[in-house]
Amino acid sequence: MSFYDWQGVQVYEQQTIKEALSVLDREALQIVLVVSKNQVLAGSITDGDIRRALLRGETLSSPVTAAMNPEPIVGWASQSEVAWKRLLLENGIRHLPVLDENRCLKGLYYDKKQVSKQRNPIVLMLGGMGTRLRPLTESTPKPMLRVGDRPILETILVHLAEQGFVNFYFCINYLGDQIQTYFGDGSQWGVNIEYVHESKRMGTAGALSLLPESPDLPFIVMNGDLLTKVDLESLLKFHRKHDNCLTACVREYSQQVPYGVVDMQGERVTQLVEKPSYRYFVNAGIYAVSPDALRWVPKDTFFDMPSLIDQALDQKQRVGGFPITEYWMDIGQIPDFEKAQADYEIHFQHL
Repeated sequence: MSFYDWQGVQVYEQQTIKEALSVLDREALQIVLVVSKNQVLAGSITDGDIRRALLRGETLSSPVTAAMNPEPIVGWASQSEVAWKRLLLENGIRHLPVLDENRCLKGLYYDKKQVSKQRNPIVLMLGGMGTRLRPLTESTPKPMLRVGDRPILETILVHLAEQGFVNFYFCINYLGDQIQTYFGDGSQWGVNIEYVHESKRMGTAGALSLLPESPDLPFIVMNGDLLTKVDLESLLKFHRKHDNCLTACVREYSQQVPYGVVDMQGERVTQLVEKPSYRYFVNAGIYAVSPDALRWVPKDTFFDMPSLIDQALDQKQRVGGFPITEYWMDIGQIPDFEKAQADYEIHFQHL
């Protein structure tokens, strides 16, 4: 158990969900405390609270109060640490804001949770040619391009190993020998790596037909060119809670039209909206997949994850969307690669 200075994890009621996300990412405590200007506790917010708010229709520009829990369980400065610890255990929580008699924050008491081993496999799709990143990928596979002081794939592996995942399948094709030589069996990172060799381009799901055995647990499929701090344990919990066949991670994407948009019926104008913004959820390239879904993956042929999702929907299976609130970067083009270099120092230097 530890006591944390509350000022590191505070945001004010007037701030936005996006600003709260920045604090969540920076402090890595999985909670932000929302306070009034005189430091009275107004509520708390976690990444789960933000996900639920986004699914309700809130945006990253919405006030943090639209996503926060206004009645978190709290402890009091007049109590002993034994009492704080009991509140954590009795309520099954990890964080306890500690208040004085005026409900002003004095600190954050929290449980440093030990990471448990995750048996769910991770399948990383690493066979692409990275044509949009040429000339960088002419002699180097995209997952082996260095961002910061290590290959993209090593940053992914270390981050997932820190979450407790130990069983990995690396699906390789283009220049895959470089990946296999560098990572070997994974023992250097405390994980187990098996290699799935694609003899031709298989798409983002086709290589699943080549797995040596069908997983007995829901598993993760992830593109190998993503830098992200997504919490995959939370993704799997969401997947199980909603009894999904597949769950796709999604990102909020907003697009502003630089003109006034005119709605018309026939020749009549019914409405004119000046420079409207439209909000979408876009595919983030990370999926939780139940083993039963593998029956729709054709053998030894090109097949992608959107097609697998279409199959599940055609069969009236549950497909969920899990909003990612953590850092995420798809390194698909040269500008993305250059931005990732700058972001690495902020988000991944500690790994």
